[in-house]
Amino acid sequence: MLLVSGIFIGLAIGVVIGVPLVRFELKRQTDRARAAEGRAHAAQRLAEIGAMTGGLAHEIKNPLSTIGLNAQLLSESVQELAVDDLEKGRLVRRLDILRREVERLRDTLADFLKFAGEVRVEPKPTDLNSVVEELVDFYTPQAQHRGVSLRTDLSKQPLTVMLDTSHFKQALLNLLLNATQAMSPPGSDGAPAAKDLILRTNPGKGPDGPTCELHVIDTGPGIPPEMIEKIFTPYFTTKSGGTGLGLPTTRRLIEAHGGRLSVHSEVGRGTDFAIVLPRVA
Repeated sequence: MLLVSGIFIGLAIGVVIGVPLVRFELKRQTDRARAAEGRAHAAQRLAEIGAMTGGLAHEIKNPLSTIGLNAQLLSESVQELAVDDLEKGRLVRRLDILRREVERLRDTLADFLKFAGEVRVEPKPTDLNSVVEELVDFYTPQAQHRGVSLRTDLSKQPLTVMLDTSHFKQALLNLLLNATQAMSPPGSDGAPAAKDLILRTNPGKGPDGPTCELHVIDTGPGIPPEMIEKIFTPYFTTKSGGTGLGLPTTRRLIEAHGGRLSVHSEVGRGTDFAIVLPRVA
């Protein structure tokens, strides 16, 4: 009799305690479902905004080309006008400003479309040193024109990585252009400051296996510590006329290859952008 009573009392207590627990669990699952639904709606909304802005950029790009062409034609027509040279020069300068601004907007739109577009890579086994040498041959005349000494310090052993050569060269070229533009101006004593740009490769070891390292090192003014975290933020730039999309695009391209891009900089001494890629046998 006591045993039966104990069972009934236990069941009663279980029912009394269990009902609130069940209600709590149901509420928690409902809240989770609502939160997941909210995230899905937000993701869909972002996708719609992304598609809309990409389409808008394309729609703006075409009229800009027309405006730039007409500005060029107007500038040529003004040169033939029967007006005094002072007035003619004033009109030509205004048209030149218009044409330059059109070109700047076109470049900004082009960078935006590259950054916003989906990155599709088709990697193949490639010797990293060969790719670096090819790009150095291509970029050396431009570096010399800017007074920059471009040199390499490549690993003696082949460094095989999976690369989409075209996309990777674009990323590396962005870093070379960025480094060249950042080089320090002539020193205060009138002597030109050293402008060295070094590309260095070497094998490495990561937590997931062997790696290849590619360093783009410059002797520019360096990046202040408070800006290091911002330089990969879209539209952040310290350069006049810059779009602020070069480094974010570069990082996206590197990450699409399964690699990572980091930076180490010392103010007054220079900057080292390091690309680390998985190495294949």
